[in-house]
Amino acid sequence: MHAAGPEVFAAHRVATCHGADDARRVLGEAFLPVEFPEASASAPLGLQLNAVRTGRLTMGFMRFDRAVRIRTSEPDNYHVDIPTAGRAALCAAGGRRVDATQRSGGVFMPGRPVDLDCGDGFAQIALMIPRAELQRELEDLLESTSVAPLEFDPALDLTAGGQVVLQAVRVVDEASRRTDGVLQHPLAVRALERALVHALLFSQGHNHTEALHAPVPQSGGRAVFRAIELLRADPAHDWSVADLAVATATSVRSLQEGFRRTLDTTPTAYLRRLRLERVRDDLVAAGPGRSSVTDVSARWGFTHHGRFAAAYADRFGERPSDTLRAWSGR
Repeated sequence: MHAAGPEVFAAHRVATCHGADDARRVLGEAFLPVEFPEASASAPLGLQLNAVRTGRLTMGFMRFDRAVRIRTSEPDNYHVDIPTAGRAALCAAGGRRVDATQRSGGVFMPGRPVDLDCGDGFAQIALMIPRAELQRELEDLLESTSVAPLEFDPALDLTAGGQVVLQAVRVVDEASRRTDGVLQHPLAVRALERALVHALLFSQGHNHTEALHAPVPQSGGRAVFRAIELLRADPAHDWSVADLAVATATSVRSLQEGFRRTLDTTPTAYLRRLRLERVRDDLVAAGPGRSSVTDVSARWGFTHHGRFAAAYADRFGERPSDTLRAWSGR
């Protein structure tokens, strides 16, 4: 008997398949074309598939009820496989084998088909991240438009840096289970997307890791204060640090270092504080029964209710529900 492992994205069941043909179809529609080299069209093959789109990213959970071999087509995007139950051997064309367990997963590059030899009861979280999205974020961080394509270490250590990626997935999972429409708010979706992409870029080894950790040149105070003006003028805008760097004629890392030295914070944390203030303004202005705390917080990009409530209480000395209750009765 195999441990089932936690089900992820349970609110977004795509299919439960009992045959190879159905499994091939649903995996192709959600992720990329696959084949089952050792299974006939009518062979029993139990697959449970959950999947959710978050911005440009696709995240899923798949569980097989018996051992199965899978061969993918050449992927257009980056794929991350995070086992939650059972074991598998994963190997991309021309790459080294990755033994997938609850302690290790795999990261696979575009253009290289992958063979998966999955044991009984194997289950995994599957992430598909567009090549252009990762490359663009990397170029912004390195302040260059001529960056060589990303080449990740194929083994994802889930006891170390991989935990950061897994934590980002869990935040998305929690948001996807809620019925208050968090994933319908563009700011919330973009925040989740960036968190996962940055978690992968900063926690998983790749051919630009050393450059990402290189010393940062100092930024002048003028760029920092101009960035503050922009953020305060329009906190609802989907600001990225790259956007602010362009607008202030400096570099991403220089601007981040300038915020750290000048304000002991980051541009992202400063924007989060501004948005907390706007949440409070909206809660104070809300009439009885017209708004909920979750709706207002999601509107301003807060996707994790527990963390939002803690940050709000730390900032204002009361729970957001207390603010809404106190002012809606006036």
